[in-house]
Order: sequence, then structure tokens, then C-alpha cells
Amino acid sequence: MAADPNRLLKKGIWAYFLLLIFEGALRKWFLPGLASPLLLVRDPIAVWLIVMTWRRGLLPANPYLSGIVVVGVLGVFTAVFFGHGSLPVALYGARILLFHFPLMFVIGRLFDQEDVIRMGKALLWIAVPMTVLIALQFYSPQSAWVNRGVGGNMEGAGFSGSGDYFRPPGTFAFTNGLTLFYSLLAPFVLYFWLNQRGINRLLLLTATVALLAAIPLSISRGLFFQVGTTLIFTVLAIARKPKYLGKMLAASIGTVVVLLILSKTSFFQTATEAFLARFETGSEHEGGLQGTLGNRYLGGLLQPIYEAFQQPFFGHGIGMGTNVANSLLGMGDGSLYSVIPEGEWGRLVGELGPLMGLTVIFIRLGLSLKIALASYHRLALNDLLPWLLLSAGLLAVPQAQWAQPTSLGFSTLIGGLMLAALRSPAPESRNYQQLTLATNS
Repeated sequence: MAADPNRLLKKGIWAYFLLLIFEGALRKWFLPGLASPLLLVRDPIAVWLIVMTWRRGLLPANPYLSGIVVVGVLGVFTAVFFGHGSLPVALYGARILLFHFPLMFVIGRLFDQEDVIRMGKALLWIAVPMTVLIALQFYSPQSAWVNRGVGGNMEGAGFSGSGDYFRPPGTFAFTNGLTLFYSLLAPFVLYFWLNQRGINRLLLLTATVALLAAIPLSISRGLFFQVGTTLIFTVLAIARKPKYLGKMLAASIGTVVVLLILSKTSFFQTATEAFLARFETGSEHEGGLQGTLGNRYLGGLLQPIYEAFQQPFFGHGIGMGTNVANSLLGMGDGSLYSVIPEGEWGRLVGELGPLMGLTVIFIRLGLSLKIALASYHRLALNDLLPWLLLSAGLLAVPQAQWAQPTSLGFSTLIGGLMLAALRSPAPESRNYQQLTLATNS
């Protein structure tokens, strides 16, 4: 069998993945003095992968990629001449569009479905020690070493949770990384339950327990809703392909048994009580489930479009909605948020103005729709993986907060894995060619 000519580039993708998972650990525990430079540790890998893939002719142009690059370049000039006026801030903001968004297509071109499955198995191996870590963080005081913050901050990295318990960040710099990690894990756990060929069943079982335990330990409503979304996608897949019903029932029975066992332990009971208290408090503040979903998601998406033309035509400048801008522009008092909305779509319009901001939004939506349609088509061909990954990517790609490095990294990775999952192991796969034609149209 011939050696894979893209083996080195694939290792670069794995390096990006591992740094995404453990970058926070380096910044908090092992290299705290380099916390700020490590914020950009994945960027050189992204640039190298893009350049090498392009030089090999493996990165064909498409409207999504071309549109984002044009906006990114123009955004630097408009920020300097019509916006905040800071070139470093503009370059920091432009790297999101020029480095990380194109990396989705690089991953989708270099990886195929077998590579995606290998990464899914790696997530299963990481899930078990990750859950042990967040359990230690959950039950330890914020002064403990496991809860140390970025740069060795002794005040702790935990975020406001419930009562005396804080939301643990795991190996990540902030708690959102933990939610995104388990949100990506969930589709793979369900996929492997329905396709157990080549998977270690003991590993799958322990990873499933780790995922279930992480929901209350994380005190994250976002993770709860995301896992619920993946379950809904799974049920829809089974409704279309009833042959998976037996496996899903077996997995469901096993899950119930595991939950019953966990519910008898004081460790799990305490975490569950904290999670339920957080859920109840958050729902009360947001007006129940309807308010949570409506205000947090739909309201945060639609309001920026409605208010887009109240912003300057060229916006306030790309990069202004990032934490780096807080420091470089002398706005560390938080006054930045009175200028740039905190939500992702509001940030894009606030930074880039109505024309370019809405262009980026519609590019992200258009790409997500193309992937969704292709994933549904693969589901009809009895291929579950793209459809299940779509459950994690349908929110991450169109509206994840790219100004936050960890969220940007997971959105890039998930987008790339969704594209790669649509490829059969052979690069000349007819299905991949169909997707390429679709994204070039």
C-alpha cells in the first residue's frame, strides 16, 4: 500500500487538535509565564497547513472561502482608516477570517471519514481523564492547583455556577471549552454505539459514563441542550433507518442502568443538585425554557440583523470585539461592550459594518446549509456520521463566538470534520466530488 502523501499535513491537523484540547493546561499549569503568546499557538500551524495545502493544489477556490478572504483583507484597511485605527488589533481580528476559516476546508480536503473516526476514538480516550479532572475541580476549592487560572492566577479558573460550586474548565482556559469538548464528544459516542465495528466496547462504555457524569459536573445548560440536540438527530436518523433501533434501545437501556448506578452515589447526587439549581435559576432569569432558547439563541441572532444599519458603514474596525482590543485600545474597563455587542452576529456587524458583517454571516449560514443538505443526503445512503456531526456543527459554524480563541478553534475543527466526514476514504469518491461541486457553485 502506497504511503499517504499528505501524512505530514495530517499530523499538523492532529497538532492543532491536541493544542486546542491542552492549550489551556499549558497556559494555566505548565507554562504560565507564556500565557499570552500561547493564545496564538495554533495560528502558525493553521498558516502552515493552508500554505502547504494551497501549494499542492489541494485547496480549490469556492465562493465561501473567497468571500471570507476578501472581507478579511478589506477589513484590515477599513479598520485602520475608518475604524479604531490600530493595525495590531486589525491583524489580530483578521486572522480569524484569514487563518482559521480556511482551515475548515483544509481539514475537509486532507482528512476523510476514516481520519474523522480516528479523531473520534481519540476523543473517547481523552473523555475519561477529562471527566476525572473536572470532578476534582468541582469538589476542590478555587485555591487548589487544579483550579489555577490562566497565567497561574491563584483566584481560580472556575466560573460562577451554583451555590458554593463553580463551573469547572477542565484543561481549558475557560469553561466554554469544556462545553464544546463534550458537545463534540456526544455525536461520536452515539455513532460508535450504532456502529461498534472496530471500537473497544469497554472504552465506549467508560466514555459514555464520562459524558453522562460531565453534564451535571459541568453545571452547563449549554452542554445539556447540545447533548439533547444530538439525541434528537439520532432519533431522526433511526426513524429513517429503523435497522438501528435495536442498537439504540440497547444503548438506552445501558444508559438508564448507568444513571441509576450513578444516582446512588453522593458524588453524582451533589453535582446533580448543583446542576438542577443552576438550571432553575437560569431559567427563572430568562423566563423559562422558551425565554432561554428564544433570547439566548434566536434573539441573539435576529437582533443584530435588525440593528445592522444603525452601525457605521465600515463598522468600528475588525478585531475590536476581542479581548486583545480591550488591552491594546485601553478599554480594559469593559466599555468596549457598549460599542460592540457581545453576541457573535452583533460583533461581526459592529466590527465590519452592515455590508461586510452581513456578508460574513450569510457565508457562514450558506456553508452550514450546504453541509446540512449534504449530510442529509449521506444519511439517505446509510451513512450516519456526517448527520450526527451536524448536530454539533449546526450551531458552532454559523454562530459560535469566534472572537474567543477556544470557541474559534472548536468551530474550525467541527466545520472541518463535517466536511471530511462527507468524504469516503478514497479521495476520488463520487460523493466528495458532488460536495466539492456544490461548494464551488
